[in-house]
Amino acid sequence: MVGNGRPYCDKMNNTGKKLRLGVLLSGGGRTLVNITDRIKAGTLDAEVAVVVASRQCKGIQVSKATGLDVHLVEYKQYGEERLEEYSQKIAALLDAADVDLVIMAGFLSMWIIPPKYESRVMNIHPALLPKFGGQGMFGHYVHEAVIAAGETESGCTVHFVTNEYDKGPIVLQRSVPVLPEDTPDDLASRVFQQECEAFPEAIQMFARGEVKF
Repeated sequence: MVGNGRPYCDKMNNTGKKLRLGVLLSGGGRTLVNITDRIKAGTLDAEVAVVVASRQCKGIQVSKATGLDVHLVEYKQYGEERLEEYSQKIAALLDAADVDLVIMAGFLSMWIIPPKYESRVMNIHPALLPKFGGQGMFGHYVHEAVIAAGETESGCTVHFVTNEYDKGPIVLQRSVPVLPEDTPDDLASRVFQQECEAFPEAIQMFARGEVKF
């Protein structure tokens, strides 16, 4: 399922340049591994220029093992009262790496997206937005809510990111059934399989100049 019937995706010029990605993460780095695997396989026309972690996590070790340029910018050292400073630090690292597109790969910290990147940040959400989005809706909280609501379908959504939780324009969605016997872990596994297809597809669309904000 591409988009949701609204004219979110417009054509833009394809420069032919290899897309430079900035990856923001806070966890184990599974999405990063999927992206780097696709790049190595030649199915994704991009390169990871920099990785920024918001806390000590396995994703840092994964990045180092892959030979990527990784930086730790701990949210807890800044907090909400210094959010603008925190956001500027992230933006400075993205600038230094000459990033074309920012990928939020399980990034759990708030940051203020500066005007320069307003149309160049993508996230993947483990539900079919606009359902089950917003502050506090991440990871297993989403899958628990989907099952509790009695939904028969869930999935994932790749969307552009704005400074409002899960409100950015949708690029594409992939759906999965919710089975009567599903636990949150069961549903999470099924959704993640689709995330592994959807995020590289959306990045490739951006790399080819097929979508813009």
